[in-house]
Amino acid sequence: MKTYLDCLPCFLGQALRTGRTAGIDDEGLKGLLDEIGGMFRDIALEATPPQTARLIYGKIREISGNVDPYLQIKQESTRQALQYLPIFRQYIEDADDPLLMAVRLAIAGNVIDFGVYGEVDLETEVDRVIAQDFAVCDDGAFRQAAKAAGDVLYIGDNAGECVFDRLLIEQIGKPTTYAVRGVPVINDAVESDAVAAGIDQVARIVSSGTDAPGAVLNTCSDEFRRMISGASLIIAKGQGNYEALSREEAPVFFLLKAKCHVIAHSLGVAKDDIVLKRSDARRAGNDLPAKSLDMTDK
Repeated sequence: MKTYLDCLPCFLGQALRTGRTAGIDDEGLKGLLDEIGGMFRDIALEATPPQTARLIYGKIREISGNVDPYLQIKQESTRQALQYLPIFRQYIEDADDPLLMAVRLAIAGNVIDFGVYGEVDLETEVDRVIAQDFAVCDDGAFRQAAKAAGDVLYIGDNAGECVFDRLLIEQIGKPTTYAVRGVPVINDAVESDAVAAGIDQVARIVSSGTDAPGAVLNTCSDEFRRMISGASLIIAKGQGNYEALSREEAPVFFLLKAKCHVIAHSLGVAKDDIVLKRSDARRAGNDLPAKSLDMTDK
């Protein structure tokens, strides 16, 4: 997905929140925002948002000296999600369609996103997503792909959310490789976060190698790129992975909540809609022209 002009103020907001979380004082924050504002001159709108965000979060690490400012928040998110795990398993067991319920729960976990939200009400969000209609639901194709796949490459997103991913991995029941970020960025999961969520009990955990908040392939390891090229089924969680991979020709299914108007526009849905979408990257023109984007919240 390309970068829209409306992404730029969002980058500044993310930088401010993360800078404060990293312990940068007001003078340092002003300098940080000045530097990021200067970087906008060189941003190509054809780049994906995670490519730009990668530079911004690198600058935050440089200025703050804090390589994982969300560490405690990530640990608390995982602890809270694990408390609900028996309840979530019961939801799946009681559902008429256990696989689709596991997909819903995986999407509900996508709200644990401190790049977008300051606070998260996990219980309320789960209840909302369970009752919510899908805006896009390629579940037939997803079922076929899951049944046919010898194994699954599952690209995770945020810490805490990994607990919800674990439920979907269990429900699919295929050998799974679970990819996390190579370096801490926002509250995205790294290996230790996945282990804390129990992913190592249901999947092999690997690092994608990237320090971007999304699987930007030219920043990922050679091993991970080989996994992408050889995969028969890829599940990509969250907005950052959608932004990074929506133009890649790969057998990807995107699971996410559209938490901003830009993502919603790209997907052809409304803000806050939930989506299970098969990649249509092989069909040209999946992004509309930037000039047509109306970001008014109606």
